[in-house]
Amino acid sequence: MALSLRKVEERAPALVSLYKKAGDSLRRHGIEGQRAAVYLVLDYSGSMRPYYADGTVQSFADRVLGLSAHLDDDGRVPVVFFSTDIDAETEIALDDHEGRIDRIVAGLGHMGKTSYHLAMDAVIDHYLDSGTDAPALVVFQTDGGPISRPAAERYVCKAARLPLFWQFVGFGDPDSRQFEFLRKLDELAVPAKRPVDNCGFFHAGKDPRRVGDAELYDRLVAEFPTWLAAARSQGIVRS
Repeated sequence: MALSLRKVEERAPALVSLYKKAGDSLRRHGIEGQRAAVYLVLDYSGSMRPYYADGTVQSFADRVLGLSAHLDDDGRVPVVFFSTDIDAETEIALDDHEGRIDRIVAGLGHMGKTSYHLAMDAVIDHYLDSGTDAPALVVFQTDGGPISRPAAERYVCKAARLPLFWQFVGFGDPDSRQFEFLRKLDELAVPAKRPVDNCGFFHAGKDPRRVGDAELYDRLVAEFPTWLAAARSQGIVRS
């Protein structure tokens, strides 16, 4: 059940505009009222340093939090920071979102490389431990390809049997070859490699803050309804 506008106004007045735009997007895609857990995965590799320093990651986290308030009712989003290993497993919340990313990052160590599969494993463990039967939308942000492509592909295919949809979001140069793998991942064969298409990818450009809120939300949820229908037909998501 979604949080009401009044609750968002009370707990996070700065996010009210985002909450409204996220609701508009869900209505456009026919999934208003849909219940889902929302996860945020954030790349903490060395090349991401400028995006943390200039507030881009905080802005992105706020926008995901605005979306989650429509899909879940606890006002919290579990967050996984990853690089070579898992750097942190924590959360962002409506009541305490301002400056939250900086506060988390202040306690983290060296910014390493990019291990998608470890971050995916952390999300899967959290989801299974939560005991929920709701589907999950995992917003997975990165600015480059993984250090192990076979491991990342294997996790996507294995996770297709779980009620998890992975929406990958690229930060950086859209012409970079770094994102060729994610484009291929988005097109993995069904049913030869996975029972349903359980992931999507879009590029947010060199300055993701310039992507309008409405456009961002439309791109975050565009493939979610199609996956929901396919996952229900396969019994992956309960009707």
